[in-house]
Amino acid sequence: MKICVAGGAGFIGSNFIHYMINKYRDIQIVCIDALTYAGNLENLEIVRENTNFKFYRGNILDNIFLDKVFSKEDFDVVINFAAESHVDRSIKNGKIFLETNVIGTKNLMDMSLKYNLKRYHQISTDEVYGDLEINDAKSFSEEDILKPSSPYSVSKASADMLVMSYFRTFNLPVTISRCSNNYGPYQYPEKFIPVIITKAIKNEKIPVYGKGENIRDWIHVYDHSISIDKIIREGRIGEIYNVSSRNEIKNLDLAKKILDILDKDYSLITFVEDRLGHDIKYSVNNEKIRNELSFECSVEFSKGLENTVNWYLDNLNWVEAVLKDKYIEV
Repeated sequence: MKICVAGGAGFIGSNFIHYMINKYRDIQIVCIDALTYAGNLENLEIVRENTNFKFYRGNILDNIFLDKVFSKEDFDVVINFAAESHVDRSIKNGKIFLETNVIGTKNLMDMSLKYNLKRYHQISTDEVYGDLEINDAKSFSEEDILKPSSPYSVSKASADMLVMSYFRTFNLPVTISRCSNNYGPYQYPEKFIPVIITKAIKNEKIPVYGKGENIRDWIHVYDHSISIDKIIREGRIGEIYNVSSRNEIKNLDLAKKILDILDKDYSLITFVEDRLGHDIKYSVNNEKIRNELSFECSVEFSKGLENTVNWYLDNLNWVEAVLKDKYIEV
């Protein structure tokens, strides 16, 4: 099997590549990535010399680039991790989110149609469902209507609907996964968990929106990789699968857990003005992927969080290089 991993130099994409290269000897991975601020070839350093791995630098908005790669590589599967994903950035400037997350998705699907690929898989997010109240016991299922709240989640919901339209209109063999918040190694240090870790290490103030009451469900990126592998191999064409671990926790409590691991004082936490339109609670039902594909999370949250903190402690040079845009050039 030859897999095109779009956006594979980012956090989740690079972890997926590590997982697949380590698990399978007969698989070929081709990564395409524009190496924007969140894409970093250092994330792929440990696989770059592997004979089953290849990298092309280019943007999914560039159809000439895509056509050259697709015509050369004869892919079986495309997995689209390529996305602008930071909510705060989408609030400040949503244009690039619509371009990359919607038009970029269309371009990849057009190439998948042109070259008759066996599977197109879209990496989505639980944020497309919108949010719940703090005490709401409901969890979103794959059949729930989409009610995205931010320019980011709107762009991802739009992409999901576009993917399903290609399934119905063009019979493109598609699947979609909607995953809860990821954590683990190589996550860009603008996201919540790495921000807490990197600032706590330096004894800097840790910003927490509002009162820290917002609830998120956290899944280790390794388990997310397992779920994607299962979906592209065993998932039913035209289906959507929620992926979650049911590790739901308030942002303030999560910050305290990380400070406890680092033996830092809670006084580092500082509450800041809340994000515009801040979603209150995310919760998605994962029964479908558990029942159909026998998916279960393997990383216990407390242990995974501790391992993640230790990874950042061991890779402070990576953090500093990323923050200074010191990427490895091809």
